[in-house]
Amino acid sequence: MSVGGSGGRDLALLMLKSLPRVCLGNLRANPGTLKKNKRGRGQHGGDKHGHGNKGSGQRQNYMRLGYETGNRPFYLRFGFEPYYKNHHLRRQYPPFSLQQLQMLIDTNRIDTSKPIDLATLINTGLFSIDTRQTHAGFQLTIDGADHFNSKVNIEVQWTTEPVIAAIEKNGGTITTAYYDKISLDCLADTKKFFKRGSPIPRRMLPPIDCLEYYSSAATRGYLADVQHVAHERLVLSQKYGYTLPELENDPEFNMLAKRKNPRQVFHGLAPGWVVSLKDKAILKPTADYLKEYYTN
Repeated sequence: MSVGGSGGRDLALLMLKSLPRVCLGNLRANPGTLKKNKRGRGQHGGDKHGHGNKGSGQRQNYMRLGYETGNRPFYLRFGFEPYYKNHHLRRQYPPFSLQQLQMLIDTNRIDTSKPIDLATLINTGLFSIDTRQTHAGFQLTIDGADHFNSKVNIEVQWTTEPVIAAIEKNGGTITTAYYDKISLDCLADTKKFFKRGSPIPRRMLPPIDCLEYYSSAATRGYLADVQHVAHERLVLSQKYGYTLPELENDPEFNMLAKRKNPRQVFHGLAPGWVVSLKDKAILKPTADYLKEYYTN
């Protein structure tokens, strides 16, 4: 065994003498471990290198949106319908019903001892206003009028005659008021607006297409004459057959008769004031030209 062992050792030494020296020149990776990241030209049927077909696809000069490659476009295939003219610009009024209003009152989400306006409804956390979708306020609907029994002073942006009768039958008052887009953005997120440190804007007057609605006493517009509103309250009670409660003798007359100024956005806060949540203070303008601007 000693002879065999020595022979194997000699054979190994002989092989090392005949093999080349290990260096960087003769080191190679294992077969299959390295792969080329570059795609070959014209291999496997792909010869366009990601540029698509000839023409605009090859030059990345893409077709405009709505182009139908030679066909007659859809806006020419179908006739014009006047009903949909400027449909994307129409004001939208998200609805909420008398039943929802009564539920909010019963669950103490709304305090009936104070006037209810747009800010009160948004602060409940159940309603929201998005001016990007042309929302212009809330519409109070008739659903749940048979079960509505609360006396409230509410301000909405749109409503109908039966809803007005349901509110006034219980001794309450209702007003329809217009808010422009800037005022609605302030009311949509009041805390965010006050943190901005901007003065409260003055509310703009309604445009021509809805000026008649907000100036009419029949719709309880906020620009209508108070005496005309009192007359329309009596006419509506006779039409629907209920006894109209006398507001002057009501112990909550001051709350029920409270109205905002046509330029006012928030109850108790005048246009031009700056509300500082950090300092818990209200800054009022002192310059005469600012007072004249925000009051007119």
